[in-house]
Amino acid sequence: MVLYFSGTGNTEYIAKLIADGLNDECLDLFDRIRSNDKSPLYSEKTYVICAPIYVCEMPIFLVKYLKSIKFNGNRKVYFVFTSGGYCGSAKVQAKLFSMRKNLKCLGCVEFVMPRNYVANNRYAMDEEDVIHSKISKATKKVKQVVEDMKNERKLKSRHVWLFETLIIAPFAPVWTRYKLVAKDFYTTDQCVGCKICEKVCPFNNIKVVDKKPKWGERCTHCMACIAKCPKKAIEYGNKTQDKPRYLLKNYVPAKIND
Repeated sequence: MVLYFSGTGNTEYIAKLIADGLNDECLDLFDRIRSNDKSPLYSEKTYVICAPIYVCEMPIFLVKYLKSIKFNGNRKVYFVFTSGGYCGSAKVQAKLFSMRKNLKCLGCVEFVMPRNYVANNRYAMDEEDVIHSKISKATKKVKQVVEDMKNERKLKSRHVWLFETLIIAPFAPVWTRYKLVAKDFYTTDQCVGCKICEKVCPFNNIKVVDKKPKWGERCTHCMACIAKCPKKAIEYGNKTQDKPRYLLKNYVPAKIND
């Protein structure tokens, strides 16, 4: 069983390609997270957990959710990470999670995908040619990863140095709590009250009132609301103005994202 959470499509794309290659079930965790569904999972095949990287780790809310559910059936698991180029200490997270859930970790693999985090001034969004190049390289890489998984070969990823974990482990929760907040989201006059932003928020944090979205306190900066707004009417402070929004479905055949 291939499990994934995805905000703007990168992780979903890789997860579905892997599931298709393995001829396995692919489960989007969005609805389960949104409804706090903690019913057990069951898989006869090896679990494959696909996660984006937020603040140099797997998202804290995603790990917390996965810890809360029971994994039945197969006791082996692979981890797949998608990021803009750095997966930090996610490999360490994966090993600790596996130990806690009594699962045998068969390794991790990293996919470098187009940048989707528009709500920042530190990193520029990728140019069109870079986006296409990253998607192409990732697509080709999936084939070898699938072959390794079919044969239950251990996946190899870069070594995570101790100093990385010592820096990231305490930093990520603090940054997530105080910086990944919703207070700076707002809409321009282009907003038509379509409620798409309300529907794509994994935390039920957006409510459309009088045809205008209102953000609550809980947010993870998955960028789903801002990227999926059909009118590009959502902004985040002064960090997103005049910047392109990224959605993977704009760069790959629609059938892959069905």
